[in-house]
Amino acid sequence: MNGKDETKSGKIRTEAEIRAERLAKTLRDNLQRRKQQARARRAGAADETTGLPGGNPAAKKDESDG
Repeated sequence: MNGKDETKSGKIRTEAEIRAERLAKTLRDNLQRRKQQARARRAGAADETTGLPGGNPAAKKDESDG
């Protein structure tokens, strides 16, 4: 590569501009993939909260009463 690239419109792009565009596309693709993964996780049933009573306020006891 000589550091410059000519587009269809005749505009010359520098190597830095080409790299910036490539990185921007990569970031957009990554964001879309992450959004799709988040949507796929939400599509499932909600997780069951069995086991420890940590999330249940009624199960908590104030130890200062004691």
